[in-house]
Amino acid sequence: MLTMKNTAIAALTPALDALAAEAMAEWKVPAAAIAVVQNGETTLLRAWGQRDAEAALPATPQTQFLICSISKMFTATGLALLVDEGRLDWSKPVRDYVPELRLHDPVATERVTVRDLLSHHSGLPRHDWVWMPGGLSRMELLTALRHLEPSRDIRTLWQYSNLAYNAASIVTERISGRSFEEFTRTRLTDRLRMPVSFSAEEFAAAGDAAVPYLVHGEACRRIKYWPIAATAAGAINMSVEAVANWLKFLLAEGEFEGERLLSAALIREMQMPRVHESAPEFEEFGHGHYGLGFRSTTYRGERAVGHSGGWLGWSTLLRLMPEQKLGIAVFTNTGNNPVPSILINHIADHACGNEPVPWLDRLRDMHRKALAQQKSDEAAPPARKPNTRPSHDLADYTGVYEHPAYGRMVITQAGDGLHWAWRGLSSVLSHRHYDTFELPEIIGELHPDRLPISFTTDRDGNIASLSAQLEALVADIVFARAPAGDCLDPAFRTACLGHYTRADQTHIVSLDAEGQLTLKLPFQPLHHLRPYQGTTFTILKLDGFRTEFRRGPSGAIDQLVYHQPNGTFIARRTKTDNDA
Repeated sequence: MLTMKNTAIAALTPALDALAAEAMAEWKVPAAAIAVVQNGETTLLRAWGQRDAEAALPATPQTQFLICSISKMFTATGLALLVDEGRLDWSKPVRDYVPELRLHDPVATERVTVRDLLSHHSGLPRHDWVWMPGGLSRMELLTALRHLEPSRDIRTLWQYSNLAYNAASIVTERISGRSFEEFTRTRLTDRLRMPVSFSAEEFAAAGDAAVPYLVHGEACRRIKYWPIAATAAGAINMSVEAVANWLKFLLAEGEFEGERLLSAALIREMQMPRVHESAPEFEEFGHGHYGLGFRSTTYRGERAVGHSGGWLGWSTLLRLMPEQKLGIAVFTNTGNNPVPSILINHIADHACGNEPVPWLDRLRDMHRKALAQQKSDEAAPPARKPNTRPSHDLADYTGVYEHPAYGRMVITQAGDGLHWAWRGLSSVLSHRHYDTFELPEIIGELHPDRLPISFTTDRDGNIASLSAQLEALVADIVFARAPAGDCLDPAFRTACLGHYTRADQTHIVSLDAEGQLTLKLPFQPLHHLRPYQGTTFTILKLDGFRTEFRRGPSGAIDQLVYHQPNGTFIARRTKTDNDA
């Protein structure tokens, strides 16, 4: 039987229909779906618009959406189940459960806890371009952490980190002995009777899956489903019909249909304000804080907890108002739109007996001003130094550039320009100025739009690295040029073996057991040489020191050239390994 407040929410449906239609038209949202739970009952399941506009397929409460970062609530709750069983202490270091964990900061490596991961308090900024192109396994993403520069000390500032949730999912797997997906299903969503999926393949196989769309300016276009590689951070797919059971479970503080799945104390601990996140943008809201997979704030004086989600083609929002026994979730199939918050705020106003705030009017005015500013920004000339040119021939920039966490970028020459490729993404490069080139904007694709890529030279004038601002809160990410040329050829290395003389000193070049060159100078330890570029090698453990092997008129190697910070020095060949 519906309570008075439940009846009030049900009676709100006609006005909600009109509000949804107007808001969806303003932001060009093809489909939206809502679930409302109050006092332990589902009081509203509704969907508007089309899950597939081209095929004219209507959205329903059973339509599958990618819920994006709402997934973090499930990741944290799964770990809370292990805490409840005494198998996890989330105040202990992560390395107690995953010994391989390494952060860039060795002190943070030993100190970071599961709580720090779940509350975005590790010191790491987002570094999202490590996982966003996809292609890396969970363990590869974990390994990448040691090569990622932090922007703050541990526990000094809230900094959102999807990679931290990837690490948290590995904790789940180590303790449970199951994959993150299997554990989440069997221990949580199956018991809540919530059909969910985690992959693009499962989503495509669903009979009622929404199509993602992207709005750019005045145009709304269909885009592909881009999977989220950091699964525990945002890859769960579900319907609003399913999420209604999640709302019931949370509002009942760990109970569902008379069965306790998780202690109420742990539900409250996850939702407790722990780390300050942000000051409010609007006066109706209080300061934002982050707990363990849950955001918390106040709305018009009422405590509100939940999470938002956003990705290419998706905007979602889930909010609980525990004192009102009210839970609301709204899913949409375009990115970066406020329709979920407009609908949720409207319902919250009525449920709390408040005069509704005109959120649609307020945000519509802001939206139209932003569109006008966007047109102005797009018409502005790019920031370029005029009348400049690259310092080298285009062929000199080509090659493979590597970063231990961000992977390999490949630069090739295509006609009279350069082409860029990186972990399945690719595009042309246009010259911006000097030795900086620029990626284009590709609407609807996962792509680092307008990203400047700057090349740098070593002291000998060779292109040695490229850098790009793939993470705004740390220094540009530097990709070192991978070795290329004769130095990689075992036959060339063999041709370098022998004795070289400078003044009265003999320098002996030999091969080690791995087929790499070694260099022995009088009264010095054995130096190991590693391929650099062309016929040049670096000297290990001597930063800035390189050796080059030069051919004479006959084509044979006759000089060993030292490139050092204090100058260039030549040793001439006196004997090869084949000499008697």
